[in-house]
Amino acid sequence: MKRREFIGLIGGAAMSPMAARAQQSASTKRIAIASTALKIADFGSDPNLLVFQRELSLRGYSEGVNLTIDRYSAEGRTASYGDLAREVVSSRPDVIVTTGAPLTLQFKAATSTIPIVTITGDPIRLGIVSSIARPGGNITGVSVDAGLEIWAKRLELLAQAVPKLVNVAFVGRQAAWENAGGKLMREGAQKLGISLVLASFGSTINEAEYRRIFDSLQRDQVDGIVISEENENYAHRFLLVDLVAQLRVPAIYTFRDQAEAGGLMSYSWDVKAGVRRQAMQVVEILKGAKPADMPYFQEARFELVINLKTAKALGIEIAPGMLALADAVIE
Repeated sequence: MKRREFIGLIGGAAMSPMAARAQQSASTKRIAIASTALKIADFGSDPNLLVFQRELSLRGYSEGVNLTIDRYSAEGRTASYGDLAREVVSSRPDVIVTTGAPLTLQFKAATSTIPIVTITGDPIRLGIVSSIARPGGNITGVSVDAGLEIWAKRLELLAQAVPKLVNVAFVGRQAAWENAGGKLMREGAQKLGISLVLASFGSTINEAEYRRIFDSLQRDQVDGIVISEENENYAHRFLLVDLVAQLRVPAIYTFRDQAEAGGLMSYSWDVKAGVRRQAMQVVEILKGAKPADMPYFQEARFELVINLKTAKALGIEIAPGMLALADAVIE
């Protein structure tokens, strides 16, 4: 499995990390970006990574000029997170950039000295830092936690848009289903009179695994889907929109760009704003700031996006009251 691609300083040509570092000037900084599931070949076109690099450039750090970026991915193999973290740490970058609690915790176990900037849920509840205001270790980042209630809130919003829901599937990890947020979601389903089932991943989360899951959902004849907010789902966010469209059932997604791509609705934080904030934190560290003293930034704005075109295609009439609650309506 190829999990790492090193982008050299000259013309983007690949070379060994040792040879490339020999060419760097003393002023060149090096960061490592580690993804849970994004394919290495897709790093160069991923919209959020482009936003991240643009923000770095605006703040004085451009790849190929005074910055080198090493790109890594676990390629959806959750069991390899620990190996990936150790591989990245062994290369000794100036800063490690990642997302999600499971991978971040592996990096925390692998190093207590290399600065790590991440995007996660509640970092205290997840065991990543002990304080929001003063993390105190080598990790800081952006918290996109809206409280555990958001798990049930998404199901509630879907039921509000489609009042006759009976059988709904939650596409996510077994661990997500069993945690406190998953418990609240299951309790919410009971109150709504909805039968909620888990459509869980195997040990490798890739396109074939998603197609397996959706084949089973077609057989089970579900009439609604809730997509979890896990990083693997984000890496495959547009594939998920396509697979749901093939089933022709209503679904609520985590991210706005899924609603913009044809999903019925989404309820989430502004991903690109979080990515820009993450890039700003990386720049602060490159200029000498210490993660221990840098507050974990907390996203406060969450938005509901409804795609009316998709609703009409599914024969769903969204109530005017719900449209009035939406932060954005796509027509």
